[in-house]
Amino acid sequence: MKHKKTGATCSKWIPPSDNIRYVAIYRDGKLETRSKSGTEGASSLETDRYEELLVNPTLIKLASQRGNIDCGGLEYLIVRYGNFFQFVLPALWGHVSVCIEKSADPIAIGEKVTALLKIE
Repeated sequence: MKHKKTGATCSKWIPPSDNIRYVAIYRDGKLETRSKSGTEGASSLETDRYEELLVNPTLIKLASQRGNIDCGGLEYLIVRYGNFFQFVLPALWGHVSVCIEKSADPIAIGEKVTALLKIE
């Protein structure tokens, strides 16, 4: 499922939680990010940028194509890296990506992010 709303900004997307490391919004070819300072095991800003511009759009495309065959589409993706989770929510205009602490529940946080997109 791709969400339609387009007024998202990173400042609206960081739920009050110590479990959020950074948020990225890739909308209509423009990338906006916001990160929390002092996170242990954080990846570099440059690799985060490439993840948002290349990796996440590719993962969304692949998973969406598979999901659309006979799985009911794609709601979201969760990637578990060694140091954190990455929650990726597709939208018609791009995606929202939330980096989540490895000790947190990425599904619960992802549901909050999804709800924010729906009410925005």
